[in-house]
Amino acid sequence: MARSSASPVAPRVSPPDLPREFAHAAARRSADLIAACLELDGTVDLAYASLEQCTVAADADTVDLTGATLIDVDLSGVRIASLKMRDASIRRVHISGGRIGTLDLSSARIDELLLSDVRIDYLNLGAAKATDVEIRDCGIRTLDMPQAELTRVRFTGTRSDEVDTRAMRAAHVDLRGLDASAFLDANSLRGTTLTEFQVQQLAPLLAAGIGIQVMD
Repeated sequence: MARSSASPVAPRVSPPDLPREFAHAAARRSADLIAACLELDGTVDLAYASLEQCTVAADADTVDLTGATLIDVDLSGVRIASLKMRDASIRRVHISGGRIGTLDLSSARIDELLLSDVRIDYLNLGAAKATDVEIRDCGIRTLDMPQAELTRVRFTGTRSDEVDTRAMRAAHVDLRGLDASAFLDANSLRGTTLTEFQVQQLAPLLAAGIGIQVMD
């Protein structure tokens, strides 16, 4: 996935299109919800559900959205130990504030996602296909993106202890605002934009990746 001369192109993330009024709804597996307000707690099964123009509040142990479709959804100030969104289809979703233990977006299809001011212990984007993603002012302990296909993704004011980019494919991915203690695979950063300081930090890993022995 080659970069153009105008790289990096900023993500195009628009706010969810939400109605003025919502109806309170109960969460259930395979539910079809439109203009609903969900208040979640405990263990919640929304696998394969459809949520459109919805707001979600949660103080929950587990919220299962495996295989779900989310269009124009706002999650604000949620506290969730495990948020499962594996294989989900996501369009114009905002997650702002709060804390999430594990956010599993592996194999998800993502088009316009904002993560803002969220504390996340483990964010899994493995094998996800994501376009137009903004990750802003977040603290992410471990960030996994192996085999992900990322287009127009930007990090700003975000910190992570460990980032796994093995076999990642990237176009217009701006990592300048990601303060990462360690990248596991510098060779998979092709298609990303880094600061000069970040490149200096990665120099030993880059050298090792192409077989250069560095000695003083």
